[in-house]
Amino acid sequence: QVQLVESGGGSVQAGGSLRLSCAASGYIYSNICMGWFRQAPGKEREGVAARYTGGETTVYYVDSVKGRFTIYQDNAENTMYLQMNNLKPEDTAVYYCAAARYCSSTNWRVQSVYDYWGQGTQVTASS
Repeated sequence: QVQLVESGGGSVQAGGSLRLSCAASGYIYSNICMGWFRQAPGKEREGVAARYTGGETTVYYVDSVKGRFTIYQDNAENTMYLQMNNLKPEDTAVYYCAAARYCSSTNWRVQSVYDYWGQGTQVTASS
């Protein structure tokens, strides 16, 4: 069983930055895909970024956040981060982290790929 706890959400002005954290505890897969999703009011939950650690590490980003968001991991702390710079009002959403045994370029945005989810943290960027 894996437990995921997000933190770091908040409210910023457009152009500001936030760093989200996802602390993982319990059994951690030897190879693991960690992802960030978000859900804005009235919209579907969408994949934002993912990081798969297998033989090598591969990261994925949705086009709308490329160049602004960075996903990375501190293995010593079993914590995954999402650094969000130059936030825009359209980034406003509840952000969730999730864990899966495997993901690839074709399925990292598919919610059913992920076995475990955090409770979510609110991010608000106002203009």
